[in-house]
Amino acid sequence: MLLEGKKVGFCLTGSFCTFNNVIPQISKLKKEGAEIIPIMSFNSYNLNTKFGDAEDFIKQIEEITENKIIHTIEDAEPIGPKKMTDVMVIAPCSGNTIGKLAHGITDTPVLMAAKSHLRNENPLVIAISTNDGLAGSAENIGKLLNKKHTFFIPFRQDNPITKPRSLVFDANYILDTILKAVNNEQIQPIIL
Repeated sequence: MLLEGKKVGFCLTGSFCTFNNVIPQISKLKKEGAEIIPIMSFNSYNLNTKFGDAEDFIKQIEEITENKIIHTIEDAEPIGPKKMTDVMVIAPCSGNTIGKLAHGITDTPVLMAAKSHLRNENPLVIAISTNDGLAGSAENIGKLLNKKHTFFIPFRQDNPITKPRSLVFDANYILDTILKAVNNEQIQPIIL
């Protein structure tokens, strides 16, 4: 098992269209021996969308991980001091979260979890999913690409014809990106 003994914080933010691709990857990490600590932003934990009901996603994630989801800032804060995670993944990572990460804002459970995790200089893995990745979020993505201990799951344009500025990660690379990140390496290529 490739992640035997590793504690993986797995965060989800509000790019709901990717949840059905991400949740099977959480299961894959679990099968590779990881202990998964699930964390959700306020919106991902509370909002029902055309992509599914929050309650259904919560149930699936808690069944897979065998852990309750951290969904408050207060519950996310001890992650670093208690050394609860060896690596943390934010998949999906919305443009809103990317912007706040780039500027040190910690006003959601996911952002607090990331800040707390990074205090131990452990890897943070980001899965870009934003409609403005090649527009408003581009500067923030650039800042994060240059931050120490921050790694990216390979990404591509979502749909160059109808959404020419949209970027989305490839969920199939989550495990491989984690394996590289725990060795302080960025998987290549970053852009697919």
